Amino acid sequence: MSRLVLPPWLAHALRAQRGPVYWSAVSRGALAVGPLALAGVASGRVAAGVVAAIGAMLGGVNDRPGSRRASVQNLGVPGLAGALGLAVGTYGGQGLSAVPLTLLLTLLGLVAGAVSAVGPVASAAGSQLLVMAAVGAGMQLPEAAWQSALAFLAGTGWLLALRLLLPTPGSLAGDFRFDGEREAVADVYDAVAALLDAVGGDSALTRRAALTAALDHAQDALAGPRIRRFASSAAERRLHAQFAAALPLAEAATALAWAGKPVSARAAQGPRRLAAAVRGNTGAGPLPAPVRAAPALRALDDALLRAAEVFDRVDEGQGLYRRRRSVRTAVRAVSGPGGREYGMRVALCFGAGAAIAQALHHAHWDGHHPHWYWLPMTIVFLVKPDLGPLASRVLSRAAGTVLGALVFAACAALLPRPAGLIVLVTVCGALVPVATRHFAAVTAVVTVLVLALIMVTGEPQASAGRIGETLLACVIVLVVGHLPMPGERGGGVRARLAVAQEAAHAYLVHVLGESGDRAERWALRREAYRTLAEARTAITLSAAELPALARHTEGTDAVAAVLERLVDTTTACAVHLDVTGRLTPRHVRQLHEALAELEAGRQRIAAPVRSVAL
Repeated sequence: MSRLVLPPWLAHALRAQRGPVYWSAVSRGALAVGPLALAGVASGRVAAGVVAAIGAMLGGVNDRPGSRRASVQNLGVPGLAGALGLAVGTYGGQGLSAVPLTLLLTLLGLVAGAVSAVGPVASAAGSQLLVMAAVGAGMQLPEAAWQSALAFLAGTGWLLALRLLLPTPGSLAGDFRFDGEREAVADVYDAVAALLDAVGGDSALTRRAALTAALDHAQDALAGPRIRRFASSAAERRLHAQFAAALPLAEAATALAWAGKPVSARAAQGPRRLAAAVRGNTGAGPLPAPVRAAPALRALDDALLRAAEVFDRVDEGQGLYRRRRSVRTAVRAVSGPGGREYGMRVALCFGAGAAIAQALHHAHWDGHHPHWYWLPMTIVFLVKPDLGPLASRVLSRAAGTVLGALVFAACAALLPRPAGLIVLVTVCGALVPVATRHFAAVTAVVTVLVLALIMVTGEPQASAGRIGETLLACVIVLVVGHLPMPGERGGGVRARLAVAQEAAHAYLVHVLGESGDRAERWALRREAYRTLAEARTAITLSAAELPALARHTEGTDAVAAVLERLVDTTTACAVHLDVTGRLTPRHVRQLHEALAELEAGRQRIAAPVRSVAL
């Protein structure tokens, strides 16, 4: 019997993320959203309490596994953007008529959409800016704009304080403030060991990609502000040094994977013992040395020796390479083809949603509630490409909203007010971190939570109206998503691929130049693999779009695969040059072949690529 194969856009909508439950985030969600709403009710400032609870709820969506220092940026930056959006939306809603207000919101959509192309944190900030601008303009809050903005910041700040102060399970080995950093660095050593185990097998490429993801995560975990600058300086330097010691190990393991010859199980034992030492905050102890039978194995042995020395020096360490996110790079992402295309689509969708919502509001379309924020707020989440392909987002949002509205309607008929609603809000706040595994699930939970918060303020139950507005938002985003725009479609994917090509070029030129600056080489290698992983993610999402959209990025996956081979080969060249001082004919041949294929791929997808003379 033939196996049923679902189209990519439907398969993506049915797929959920896997992994362990992040229980500490669940506890923070329960301690943040519900208590803030209860504090508002108890103090008589119900609206302010609801706004603070919304701030904590949106922060909970971004409360992902990682270090405390990274959470300052991951939660704080979007929180500041949300407060700004709330203030602008409130002032605009109070002082502008429908047409100027729509133009203002459209301009905000253009800016927020373009800024979202910079990266995940910027994307979350753009989303919160627009969501809270819609709430401020369409919800008619009783407080002044600045008071509402402060209440929103208080909600985000409360969740951030919980993240910084509460210990997480298994974090009592040493200073608990560094539990996320230790786990992230330990995962890098485990990923190196897994790649060494897979050398010569079919899963080597997958393991190398997992190693890149682990390195990216550890780099982000260590890149935020120090929580305690002076008292934690020894632990700080130790973690930085342990991460830096993992870079040559990762380089040697990648070179072995490129060579394709299996290595003994003994080679992976050293990295695994280092991973255990990081988690236990202990010294490395004796490490089994691999057989030095090949240049890459000699490089691995040397890297293990250097790592053992680093682990035994408690008070010394090296600095951490921080990703080069300069102002120029950010401006280029905003003004590039990806930023322009995304900005125009967000602006058009958000502006159209605001205009239609106001028109329906003035016409008393639903007859139940005086607020019109739901339609443009829903559009913000639907138009976000980093939340999945368009069809998947629309299906998930529609299904999640219908389910959430029906669940809330049943709960509203049974629960006492406001105590029962506060309990419901608390439960939903705890479920948000778990529900983020699937867009439909988080939509359902957030729908119940928001409807409960609105009812706490005294508004009537309006589940049917929310379902209708959500379906209308789905239609708007589907139409705008397929409209032709100035420039070439798929600009976001091509822009990320071009950045990955430039990073690979810089890495290759540095290695072939035989520079002795290994720290710079590792920094360039990290940037090459990281930008390539980001391009791969964008390509995968684009391939899962409806055929009318997916065809605009056809061929980009082949170019990414060639880039991957080029960067892997460059890494193998770097390791071989370190040990022997020269390249083999195989290295030179594969570099030439990868560059030739890259040039051919450029012709197919019209993406820029630099040539390199060997």
